Amino acid sequence: MAEELVECRYYESADGFLHCHLCPFNCKIRPGKVGACRVRKNDDGVLRSLNYAQVTSVALDPIEKKPLYHFYPGTKILSLGTFGCNLSCVYCQNWQISQRRPSTRYLAPDQAVQMAQEQVRRGNNIGIAYTYNEPIIWYEYVYDTARLAQEAGLKNVLVTNGIIEEEPLRDLLPYMDAMNVDIKSMDEQFYHRLCKGMGWPARRTVEIAIERCHVEITVLIIPGENDSDEDLVPLFDWAASVDKQLPVHLSAYRPAYQFDAPPTPPETLRRAWELARQRLQFVYVGNLFIDGTTDTQCPQCGATAVRRSGFGGRIQQVQVTDQGRCSNCGAPLNIIR
Repeated sequence: MAEELVECRYYESADGFLHCHLCPFNCKIRPGKVGACRVRKNDDGVLRSLNYAQVTSVALDPIEKKPLYHFYPGTKILSLGTFGCNLSCVYCQNWQISQRRPSTRYLAPDQAVQMAQEQVRRGNNIGIAYTYNEPIIWYEYVYDTARLAQEAGLKNVLVTNGIIEEEPLRDLLPYMDAMNVDIKSMDEQFYHRLCKGMGWPARRTVEIAIERCHVEITVLIIPGENDSDEDLVPLFDWAASVDKQLPVHLSAYRPAYQFDAPPTPPETLRRAWELARQRLQFVYVGNLFIDGTTDTQCPQCGATAVRRSGFGGRIQQVQVTDQGRCSNCGAPLNIIR
């Protein structure tokens, strides 16, 4: 496939605008302009993707870095990212590619699949992860690549903020094997004030996706913004209402982009971990190592089913059956192997 501006899905023409229906912003885009994501452009009456097959980042990552702790633990996955995002978080940890347009390389869907297959032959790659920036606004490329990857027997993983309309989500889910969804807060004002967006679609995405693929969630905890018990308890209660075995990853914030609040203290993450563990069976602290918060403990017998160490959850030991059950007592652990 030659390099080109591919026509987008999910839009209509109305009142001189192109009305994009990919995400809940539902942008009305004037001729020559782009939507909130900055990558979907009204090109003379046709909505086109500016980032189709434009790749900013390529790496073979441990699956635990997505983070996914209950999906083929100990394996690696080819990870691809582009540029753009439909949120504008002032604290974005990847702002260089989400809020800017860096240099890119062209990687067609079939080329991405070939690259993934070569990594399978070389080692233990299981598929392709669409990650680093927001893959939802890369929708056409993700859809085309994931379909080809599935046909080739590869796994597809989406690491996303979850801000997507229901129809495109449901159309994409048959090709997704796992997702990690950012849940930033239960407070809509948090999203409006710090991300220039809305949060309820992310929760809806989790509730829909968990019926079709493996799902884990990540919560970035920011001092003074979403770290109080009043902030965290409703979030953990909601997650438990979805599924008490829903894996939850708690991440430390560090000053970035336009935000200079102090980094998340370890004691804040420890307290959040303890609050979450009162409600959920599998809770982890991710990007700041705190002893005892990275292992998977069987909720029935207390045995350590998966032992991890260090930043990124490096696997040390796995005591899990091929059916994802505790090797000691047989209890289900919501682990896919």
